[in-house]
Amino acid sequence: MTPRQRLFFIITTTALILLAILDIGVGSTSIPVQDVIAVLTGGETDPITRTIIIDFRLLKAIVAIAAGAALSSSGLLMQTLFRNPLAGPYVLGISAGASLCVAILLLGAGMFPALQPITSTVGIAGAAWIGAAAVLTVIAILGQRVNDIMVILIIGMMLSSGIGAIVQILQYVSNEEALKNFVIWTMGSLGEVTRPQMIVLAAAVMAGLIIALATVKPLNLLMFGEDYAISMGLNIIRSRLLIFTATTLLAGTVTAFCGPIAFIGLAMPHLARSLVSTANHHILLPASILTGSTVMLACDIFSKLFVLPINAITSLIGIPIVIAVVLKR
Repeated sequence: MTPRQRLFFIITTTALILLAILDIGVGSTSIPVQDVIAVLTGGETDPITRTIIIDFRLLKAIVAIAAGAALSSSGLLMQTLFRNPLAGPYVLGISAGASLCVAILLLGAGMFPALQPITSTVGIAGAAWIGAAAVLTVIAILGQRVNDIMVILIIGMMLSSGIGAIVQILQYVSNEEALKNFVIWTMGSLGEVTRPQMIVLAAAVMAGLIIALATVKPLNLLMFGEDYAISMGLNIIRSRLLIFTATTLLAGTVTAFCGPIAFIGLAMPHLARSLVSTANHHILLPASILTGSTVMLACDIFSKLFVLPINAITSLIGIPIVIAVVLKR
């Protein structure tokens, strides 16, 4: 690791801690930094302040960190696998599959009252996860039969377009209230995750990150193309399946609990790559995880300050980075 890379990890880790404290303090009721630190370190503070921090804001900050890490790392996996700088975590249709099941749940329940019990039992998160997993299953089956990775990319794009058309039809025929609920879900939110859901989210993201870290060596080989990786003895089918599984666990889980959050997965790997100046995934993957978490916390702070959907903030930050990458290349 070079001195520049060590400095990056020190500065970014410090920024992550400071932004997490600031994120907990910012909200409809501002909480002084010293009170936040006192609660987090077990010190004495007002019981109401302690309740606000522990029961609400700390949970949201953890969700922001997990979502940023999951989306940025899954974006890096997709960009390396497809050797395409504009590939993101949702390129396989994961977001589209999640959106379809949520649309069926929310928009269908509005048209057919018989679906209301399913809405309360399965829930939006469960529906989104089912949709994401279903798309992964289709992609995994196709991946066993297709040798060219670009064909899989095209199939994923076509799946997304087809699913998007079905979602549009459901939106067109749904009633006003159901349509409003679905549109709000598509804007993304970090504050709807409950404590029991947080346990599931954290476990799924941790599992996805562990699998992603296990693919570091294959990712370094895949940078030079699949033919080179095969010549070096890499099992392409197994590596693809691991990468697809990690991406679904990471991006699918975040989409399930937080809605489709744009541009973090697409832009953060590029930002991390430019900051650490390396293509070695032993360094680049942890750097992407740290960068995504830090930027997501910053986005959440701006979202609270300006009372805007998280998707609007991530898009405004991510779009200039993506444009810069396109112009540079």
